[in-house]
Amino acid sequence: MPYYKHPLDVTALPSWQALERHREAMQAFSMRDAFAADPERFKRFSLSGCGLFLDYSKNLITNETRDLLVRLAREIGLERAIRALFDGEALNASEGRPALHTALRQPVGKRLVVDGVNLIPLVHRVLNQMTELTGRIHDGLWRGYSEHPITDVVNIGIGGSFLGPQLVSEALLPFAQRGVRCHYLANIDGSEFHDLSTRLRAETTLFIVSSKSFGTLETLKNAQAARTWCLAQGCPESELYRHFIAVTSNTEAAVSFGIRKENIFPMWDWVGGRYSLWSAIGLPIALAIGMSNFKELLSGAYSMDQHFQNTPFEENMPVLMALLGVWYGNFWGAQSHAILPYDHYLRNITQHLQQLDMESNGKSVRQDGTPVSCSTGPVIWGGVGCNGQHAYHQLLHQGTLLIPADFIVPVVSHNPIADHHQWLYANCLSQSQALMCGKTRAEAEEELRAKGWPESEVQRLAPHKVIPGNRPSNTLVLERISPRRLGALVALYEHKVFVQSVIWGINAFDQWGVELGKELGKAVYQRLTNGEEDPAEDASTQGLIDYFRGRHRG
Repeated sequence: MPYYKHPLDVTALPSWQALERHREAMQAFSMRDAFAADPERFKRFSLSGCGLFLDYSKNLITNETRDLLVRLAREIGLERAIRALFDGEALNASEGRPALHTALRQPVGKRLVVDGVNLIPLVHRVLNQMTELTGRIHDGLWRGYSEHPITDVVNIGIGGSFLGPQLVSEALLPFAQRGVRCHYLANIDGSEFHDLSTRLRAETTLFIVSSKSFGTLETLKNAQAARTWCLAQGCPESELYRHFIAVTSNTEAAVSFGIRKENIFPMWDWVGGRYSLWSAIGLPIALAIGMSNFKELLSGAYSMDQHFQNTPFEENMPVLMALLGVWYGNFWGAQSHAILPYDHYLRNITQHLQQLDMESNGKSVRQDGTPVSCSTGPVIWGGVGCNGQHAYHQLLHQGTLLIPADFIVPVVSHNPIADHHQWLYANCLSQSQALMCGKTRAEAEEELRAKGWPESEVQRLAPHKVIPGNRPSNTLVLERISPRRLGALVALYEHKVFVQSVIWGINAFDQWGVELGKELGKAVYQRLTNGEEDPAEDASTQGLIDYFRGRHRG
């Protein structure tokens, strides 16, 4: 398997230095003035593809900015990196393997040979296995220990085995199949298991244990709790196989747990957890919305893969969004990025994108192990738009930080009520407009005078009503949320994150920081439960261990 070799430090490239000079020249740039001077600005800085429309005209950019950013992408070798991603080269250098989540949405008949094996037939074999299972459950043929059909499916997983499937099954609730309810169990907190289990009957519940390694602590503990609960509810041990299936690359561990081999769906080490919803990890999605809709989801992602590979960078949606993020993070000092969905069904997209972006690009060394020479991934945060308008949007409008934002909104609601959706869409547009336009001191004063305030009060209040504006945002519009469009949307952000990792020279597909916490957690647990002390332990951790043990003795 060929290894992808990253080129030079990006900050040494001529285009990077040209962008630094351009940033100085943009110091006084005003989006207000740019729109006033150029009636074609919206048309020049917007594009559509894969069922999505992107307006990126409300950014601190000119034609020159876009040209320089695209030049940077070319100088860093982005074309070569994209080919390496889709060809199965070992972009995950620290773990010596490719990142081939894109293979999971390739149509049948395609070929992708890695180490002498064509992966596409393997992928479609699992899709066929998923089709068979979902059909049996939806048709009432899969029965629990009391011969009642399955009515509830609980996905036990954490991280990518939870966030992606939860996002998609909630976002596509209008496409849900009748008769099967899907639930998610991630946290090791016993309260979450208790709250969920009180709403279920063991005889009609199927648990999916989703863990690539089948060694993730939280997932195993919840799986053990589910097993114990089933037995306590009356399920004979010999019938447990009717209530547990697994998605894992560690078949041996799943069998040892008690799951029958024929109830195990395979994963591969070339699929990272946060990129895995397209695999059998998406089984709860298929059970929620049906296999035909799941395949439409894959088809939408594949269309974005094609767009990403074949569209010039100047019109390439993920490339442009990635470059804008680099522009703000590396040249304007932005340290976070807000994701603002204006749709109830998309309420959890921010959580999925948090993991996708921050676990991928939260790195401080380059692929070759040398320290990075610029800022890397931003903090991703946000939430449902209208709710945020009455909370943290205040910081976006009048705070001292520059925080770029992505607004995501459908044109058509699945559940229209009176004029609610018109107001929702209007709120989305007005927030991006307010970020761009702001309110000047003169406008604030005029507004107060028009309301009849005395001049002394006008001068006192006006500074508080000034809104700087010139705050950048993108607006992503979908006609309506559908499996195909949602697949394209999620794949868009996957590719955006990858492009940024290429520019910064980092590995987007490992997560050693996550692993450290797991390792230390085991040692802390041992000291909590057996009373051992480690003289090398820091005083804070040891003190908190002692506090816990003291309260439990009491």
